[in-house]
Amino acid sequence: MIKSMTGVALAAMLVAACGQKNADHDKVEGPAVSSAEAPANVAVDTKPTTGESGPTPGASSYTADQARAAIEKAGYTDLGPLNQNANGVWQGNATKDGKPVSVSIDYKGAITAL
Repeated sequence: MIKSMTGVALAAMLVAACGQKNADHDKVEGPAVSSAEAPANVAVDTKPTTGESGPTPGASSYTADQARAAIEKAGYTDLGPLNQNANGVWQGNATKDGKPVSVSIDYKGAITAL
């Protein structure tokens, strides 16, 4: 009998220590979250990725077909065969705005016309 009374007493103390649930437990305090209309962070890299600094050397994960699709999506037409140079950059000849150009795409997806 003493063991059962001790067990009940311990359970009662545990419930009392945890406290009662009230409306304040549902409130979560914390930092304000910015809305989609006004982001609080700035862009890390704001440099353009196309055409101004030239292709960046590096191992490309693009296949020839993926490189071709990206170049054509950028508005280049009559794209000839693409070759990957020693720097990992895909290169080929195409037409842009009616003019023949040499075009390349690096591993970042930056397209450069020469």
